[in-house]
Amino acid sequence: MKKGIPLPCMCANVRRAARVMTQIYDDALRPEGLRSTQFSILQALSFAAPIMQGELGELLALDPTAVTRTVQLLRKHGWIKVTPGGDHRERWLSLSAAGEAELGRVNALWETAQSDMKRRLGNERWSQLLALSLEIAKMSAVPE
Repeated sequence: MKKGIPLPCMCANVRRAARVMTQIYDDALRPEGLRSTQFSILQALSFAAPIMQGELGELLALDPTAVTRTVQLLRKHGWIKVTPGGDHRERWLSLSAAGEAELGRVNALWETAQSDMKRRLGNERWSQLLALSLEIAKMSAVPE
């Protein structure tokens, strides 16, 4: 297998690493029928709610279509509540009581995946990767 071959494009390497990491978290959450993208939205709402749907997309660097699709699915399960804003276009999202319960129910699986990643990377590389990923997330798609 040629998994470890560095590619000349930074974007390709980072996306490959992100896909592998997503698979690890998805595998951990799968027994409860949740995907890492769904968990990330529930978790983000536990920290940032109430938040407008567009702001949630910006927070998670998700395109509006992906946010809408995932939010609709989570609403069907009753895990997200939507409150209208000041005008008809504003929608404020927050966790419902059922969403808080779901997040609590699957949190142990997420913590297992998180601990496994931290163990595999080691504390120093884990901290470096976290800092670097936060730095990259703050970058604008448009050069300054």
